[in-house]
Amino acid sequence: MKNISFEEAIKELEKIIEALETGELSLEDSLKRYEDGVKLAADCQKKLDKAREKIEILAKKEGGLFEKETFKEIE
Repeated sequence: MKNISFEEAIKELEKIIEALETGELSLEDSLKRYEDGVKLAADCQKKLDKAREKIEILAKKEGGLFEKETFKEIE
């Protein structure tokens, strides 16, 4: 997949879903669009994982100072 933004990938995924839902594509075209969608979804997940790693939370410490902390996912 070409390097596109997360937002562009989501829009393209929406188009793929709409095309698949119509039922008007041939089996071959449906499989191709599905394959493209899987690749886009994987790319989006990588972008989300990378963003999650970069997120930092400011936590107020003693004396009113702020310290950056690495984002920790809440389970």
